[in-house]
Amino acid sequence: MIARPEGGPRIVVGVDDSAGARCALAWAIGAARLRRLPLLVVHAAPLPPHVSAAGQLGCGVTEALRTSGAELVARVLADVCGGPPEGVDLTALALIGEPGAVLVRLAGDDDILVVGHGTRGPLSRLLRPSVRLHCARRARATLVCVNAPAFDTLLEHLSARGSSPEHAPGSRFRRLGRRLRLPL
Repeated sequence: MIARPEGGPRIVVGVDDSAGARCALAWAIGAARLRRLPLLVVHAAPLPPHVSAAGQLGCGVTEALRTSGAELVARVLADVCGGPPEGVDLTALALIGEPGAVLVRLAGDDDILVVGHGTRGPLSRLLRPSVRLHCARRARATLVCVNAPAFDTLLEHLSARGSSPEHAPGSRFRRLGRRLRLPL
């Protein structure tokens, strides 16, 4: 179990190399700043079946998984906020185990557990169970599932940075008003 500063609540966020995890991390950083809570960033990698069958022979593999997990956490933090965020008490962990089980074990009753909401097909879910559903069924902590923005929303946001008033925020409603001939 990871020790908590002064035994208070914290925000626990699970990350991997997906858009949903990046959005979950961004939300968790904002919530940690807003609530002045410590942030625990966790990457959990499942042990491959052939390594777990080998027993002690898999020590080199587990160390490689931890190292790549730590690199992934650093890369995702750099992508989201350019490195460790200012004004947030951050702890990062790279662990070995099933991601859902690891997150449920780390998040206590008074914590906020944050996970991304992925979009995977049924075959992918059959091969690798959903971390979000595992946490929803078993977590004692408050669970927050963060959706990645839709592709259209991202395009609209990027185009809003341009100088054209047609692409300003709320332009979708202006275009709709013109089509319906409503005064706006």
